[in-house]
Amino acid sequence: MRAVVIGANGQLGTDLVKILSGWDIVGLAHSDLDIRDLARARAVLSQLKPDAVINTAAFNRVDDCEDDPDKAFSTNAYGARNLARVCADSDCALMHISTDYVFGGEQVSPYTENDAPNPLSVYGVSKLAGEYFVRNICPKHFIVRTSGLYGLAGSSGKGGNFVETMIRLAGAGKLVRVVEDQVLTPTYTKDLSQRLKALVQTQAYGLYHITNRGQCSWHEFAARIFFFLGLRPDFGPTTTKAFGAKAQRPGYSVLAPAKLKQLGIGDLPLWEDALERYLIEKGHLRK
Repeated sequence: MRAVVIGANGQLGTDLVKILSGWDIVGLAHSDLDIRDLARARAVLSQLKPDAVINTAAFNRVDDCEDDPDKAFSTNAYGARNLARVCADSDCALMHISTDYVFGGEQVSPYTENDAPNPLSVYGVSKLAGEYFVRNICPKHFIVRTSGLYGLAGSSGKGGNFVETMIRLAGAGKLVRVVEDQVLTPTYTKDLSQRLKALVQTQAYGLYHITNRGQCSWHEFAARIFFFLGLRPDFGPTTTKAFGAKAQRPGYSVLAPAKLKQLGIGDLPLWEDALERYLIEKGHLRK
């Protein structure tokens, strides 16, 4: 299979390129292709002639999206629309990565692919708009919602990831307060990439939820990081209201991978096990 990974130098894209290394892979960074430019996207992808395009590119600084909705929509919605148009015209499959932030957090049990979205932020709305463009324009589409990503490369747009931020704050002796009223499933990009590889080889197009197993609050996630590394910072819980972030987040956004199970593609590992492997592979923890 010939596949193009867009956002190849990002956190998820970096792992995807590695996982797909046995294939005919072309990795494109933002400098190679700005998905907001339809003409450029058409020219580049028409020349490469892929069987599948995997789009990991996004403007995912959630609070910054509130200040710059035009940028959020131009990348997350209209950029996805551009790719959907090009892929539809060339009869190419498009795998588009979306987010748990399309939900509003009203539930107390994991969201399935059949649950109605209700995004609370500009970021969530823009990502949901991108989903709708992909779904309605490109017949051969995979839309994959995931949650709480962290990977060895770190997020280029965020200057790292949550795990590295917690380690840095603990090492600097900083006061660490993490919200305990937002529940999700942290997901290791290496594990996610392996399931994306399995899914993109099928013709079972549609919407999928893919995360590591289990759930926790951001505070519980941070506590497990400190536990594995034997760190004892000045650490405690806070609330979303007290933290005062600009963008509203869902209080509960755990995703159920119901459709993935129907395909017979196995569950991802538990989030705690994935975190321990990440810490070892990153060199923070000895085996």
